[in-house]
Amino acid sequence: MSEENIINERKRVVAIVGRPNVGKSAMFNRLAKRRIAIVHAESGVTRDRLMREVNWADERFELVDTGGVCNIDRSANDDVIESGIHSQVDAALGDAAVAIFVVDVQAGLHPIDDGIAGLLRASGCEVVVAANKADGESHDIGAVDFEHLGFPVFPVSALQNRGFDEMMRPVIEALPEAENPTELNPLRVAVVGRPNVGKSSYINRLLRNNRVIVSNIPGTTRDSIDIPFAVGKGKQARHYVLVDTAGMRRSGKVDSSVEKFSLIRAEKSIKGANVVILVLDAKQGPTSFDKKIASLISEYNRGCVVLVNKWDLAEGEVTQRQYGPALVKTMPFMGHCPVLFASAKSGYNIRQTVEAIDYVAGQVMVEIPTGILNRTIQDAYEKVNPPSRSGRRLKIYYATQVGSDPVRIRMFVNNPKLITPQYRSYLIKRLRAKFGLEGAPVILQFRARKTDIRK
Repeated sequence: MSEENIINERKRVVAIVGRPNVGKSAMFNRLAKRRIAIVHAESGVTRDRLMREVNWADERFELVDTGGVCNIDRSANDDVIESGIHSQVDAALGDAAVAIFVVDVQAGLHPIDDGIAGLLRASGCEVVVAANKADGESHDIGAVDFEHLGFPVFPVSALQNRGFDEMMRPVIEALPEAENPTELNPLRVAVVGRPNVGKSSYINRLLRNNRVIVSNIPGTTRDSIDIPFAVGKGKQARHYVLVDTAGMRRSGKVDSSVEKFSLIRAEKSIKGANVVILVLDAKQGPTSFDKKIASLISEYNRGCVVLVNKWDLAEGEVTQRQYGPALVKTMPFMGHCPVLFASAKSGYNIRQTVEAIDYVAGQVMVEIPTGILNRTIQDAYEKVNPPSRSGRRLKIYYATQVGSDPVRIRMFVNNPKLITPQYRSYLIKRLRAKFGLEGAPVILQFRARKTDIRK
């Protein structure tokens, strides 16, 4: 996979760099600080990710983790893993506006720290030094030793959550300005599901007022109802419109023109939504018609959160861990979507659904930095080569994201006909492992390079 000489503008990306065992992953997790009460229908989804959206002091940015740098002398380095880490760090710094340089205040200054400082000076990023493991005030004095590196130094403790507010002020100030397209064009969130699964009750509980009529008679909600709301504060707040839709029923059971029209509007809501909340009945379990609705969400490439409502009625009879495999069996094509268990009646997990919606919206609208994207694709390609077809093997030269909602990635290759469905699926799984993309559809487009068209 060859590199392309593309100049990227600095984005709202913050890269975490440092040598091994200084606490970079702990720093990443502390800054991300996202704790959503969700499970995944697909096991093993996104345990150790490379990138995550962070909302700090009402400012959103992408936080990127990197491997620990063990050796600065690249010419003398024959280790494949170490070489890959260097490339990963280079890719991250090439896209980032700010780098958080993590050091160990208890271990003191290390020669590799000096070498990394040189890499950072050459990168052109703004840099702050996080003197980590300052678990108490007695350790703060050790941060002075790192001042000769030439960057602002802040004693912090990822373990004890010390010093982060002070350290993050210059980080936030150094981020470039970003437009917020949702302010003028709010993201649409459609609430869909079979009749009487509790869609309107969920919205009422969520909004804490009776904006929507609730009844135990299926089909009460005849038309779509738009309800604006926002997540976050200030310029970076994401704006939404919540859409309540008529309960979807099998076409054979639609016994009036009003209900038929409502069904059409519900399907339109899916097509026009950025994020869809698919509401299931916990007591009844996933049904074949739930699968039909899910297939519409998949067909239209919409972001999705699966909300298992009425959990108060099912709890004690089935566990959340047991429910997940049933979802996979019923709708395996939705395995990348987060699943939230809630009860509109009791209020269980209702507040967390707002964060889940915002989380998936961030994944749907994500812009993956080009350098980091290409490094991830190259790592995936080197780990598992594509199978050969008719004596020829697929070669991937370059990748770039060409759109969001859904996430669309274009890959320039030697021959698009050489891609197999299995290898396409493998690449998508590797992208999800690194970037999350929970609930977000991913579309890979393969194009031949102009130089390969005549071959």
